[in-house]
Amino acid sequence: MADPSSYRPRPGEIPDSPGVYRFRDEHGRVIYVGKAKSLRQRLANYFQDLANLHPRTRTMVTTAASVEWTVVSTEVEALQLEYSWIKEYDPRFNVKYRDDKSYPSLAVTLNEEFPRVQVMRGPKKRGVRYFGPYAHAWAIRETVDLLLRVFPVRTCSAGVFKRSAQIGRPCLLGYIGKCSAPCVGRVTAEEHRRLAEEFCDFMAGRTGAHLRRLEREMHRAAEDMEYERAARLRDDIEALRRAMEKNAVVLTDATDADLIAVAEDELEAAVQIFHVRGGRVRGQRGWVTDKVEEVTAAGLVEHALQQLYGEESGDAVPREVLVPALPEPAEPVTAWLAERRGAAVDLRVPQRGDKRALMETVRRNAQQALTLHKTRRASDLTTRSRALEEIAEALGLDSAPLRIECFDISHLQGDDVVASMVVFEDGLARKSEYRRFQIKGFAGQDDVRSMHEVVSRRFRRYLQERRRTGEWATAEEADGTAGAEGGHGARDGRDDEGTAPAERPAGERNGEAGRERPPKFAYPPQLVVVDGGRPQVAAARRALDELGVDDVAVCGLAKRMEEVWLPGEDDPVVLSRTSEGLYLLQRVRDEAHRFAIRYQRGKRSRSMREGPLDAVPGLGETRKQALIKHFGSVKRLRAATVEQICEVPGIGRKTAETVAAALARTAPTAPAVNTATGEILEDR
Repeated sequence: MADPSSYRPRPGEIPDSPGVYRFRDEHGRVIYVGKAKSLRQRLANYFQDLANLHPRTRTMVTTAASVEWTVVSTEVEALQLEYSWIKEYDPRFNVKYRDDKSYPSLAVTLNEEFPRVQVMRGPKKRGVRYFGPYAHAWAIRETVDLLLRVFPVRTCSAGVFKRSAQIGRPCLLGYIGKCSAPCVGRVTAEEHRRLAEEFCDFMAGRTGAHLRRLEREMHRAAEDMEYERAARLRDDIEALRRAMEKNAVVLTDATDADLIAVAEDELEAAVQIFHVRGGRVRGQRGWVTDKVEEVTAAGLVEHALQQLYGEESGDAVPREVLVPALPEPAEPVTAWLAERRGAAVDLRVPQRGDKRALMETVRRNAQQALTLHKTRRASDLTTRSRALEEIAEALGLDSAPLRIECFDISHLQGDDVVASMVVFEDGLARKSEYRRFQIKGFAGQDDVRSMHEVVSRRFRRYLQERRRTGEWATAEEADGTAGAEGGHGARDGRDDEGTAPAERPAGERNGEAGRERPPKFAYPPQLVVVDGGRPQVAAARRALDELGVDDVAVCGLAKRMEEVWLPGEDDPVVLSRTSEGLYLLQRVRDEAHRFAIRYQRGKRSRSMREGPLDAVPGLGETRKQALIKHFGSVKRLRAATVEQICEVPGIGRKTAETVAAALARTAPTAPAVNTATGEILEDR
């Protein structure tokens, strides 16, 4: 590991002008390429105290052994040179999107004497017209099959074309009317090229002229009583319309635009692009990348623009490029795009209307792509095994933690404080083991104290189960000091430490196997993960020590830097950002956070819906509605006598007395007032 001060340039050496810089390692390999409006200011940021640097930046500067730079005239030149160097050197610390060679495009080889329509992957070739890319090759073939009826362009390979020309007999497509058979001279090269150009015009969105021409020919054929030809033209029109329906109209103003959306977390990012031509989605592609360098959403957008348009020119760069965040600064990127297109390009963030709505659709696709990528990564057995081994090695465990439990605290400004416990076994979530807690030991906001209480309650129940089954015998039992803890733990289990009904197995929700379920806290974890840093870890460890549990490891995952904290350690454990172990810990932490938020929001929504009648014991929903329907409002019900309440069907005298007493206790001290209008609000 190199000390950045050993290769830091001397003061005054770095020019204060635009340029591109390269960091090299001890072997001379380029490991990072960046651009800057001011090289002096940008490079100075890398040579500050290492403690102030982002962990990814810190790793890069300590891996590097030298830095060099190239001065350019403008920021646009810097952008171009940065892209060229990233393509040339493939630096390990730059964001690199997975290339789109797996995404097929519809290609028309206009550079050949007899242009061919085909599915094509890989780098683009000069003289070939491309449409897409598409998510699936079968989508291209379905579209082409419909269009060949109207535009019978050659689709065969060079070998098939040559063979048909030699034997003087076309292939099957020529016989069924889906190829104009230029191989046997049915059409000339000029006529076939005209068909290919019309095919390209239709795919580019200029569909109206072709439909109108076919409709005129159909009507003319019908007037001339050429009914068979009119029927064929009718079927051709229907085929074109079906092909058009496959690309839904999303923008009514026939816009040509590319929409780029980003979904990201601390470790990875997914980029999704929709290509809209003539108001229709003509293609889609996406990438997932590891966030090797410290990069914002604007930086991800800039990298995506370089990847998309670095080798494009002309109409391949659309008039509009819509993004979720503008690069900083945006002017050089806009100028670079305009230079690639040869005309002005509008780079902006959509604010309202159809384009904003479509951008939200692209964003959802990006989020789905990121989720799918994480799911596939998590489901791989080899990857899960490696993740557990890396966690064991980083935390100094004797064996891989096959059962991991994670705790998180959630509240709204100190109200409705709850906690969650999620369980991962063999690297996979086990939702039937999830638990949720209400914080009962105190009121207010104190995450550290809440964490201590929750961990204590969970492991107190575990010890109870061991004592009940005879697996654990302690001196405390002989002294009779464990009884208080046992009673408190039993109350915990009855009150709130149950699985969310929506996430229990169906049989347990229906009560089919209630008596056969193992006790809720019978199985101990090998590792407890808490959402937080050193204070939360210390609280969890203290709770375990107080209960005498010494065979369960504890760690915390701090969200800001993704650092792993261990009890009693002054410095965190920093896992490699490419570590599968860190990825698994992050998934566990995020799942605990999701589960806690869900429970807390549910409690908050229930408390907001509660009214004075909800506090009346034994009063169900049907009788509450009957009371409100009879009296019209809670205010009038509160003013009613016991005899008047007894007049409501289904309400006896004892219940009426209970309702009257409960409403008297909850009577407001002053009327509710609408502060905007001054209107006195009546209870409902």
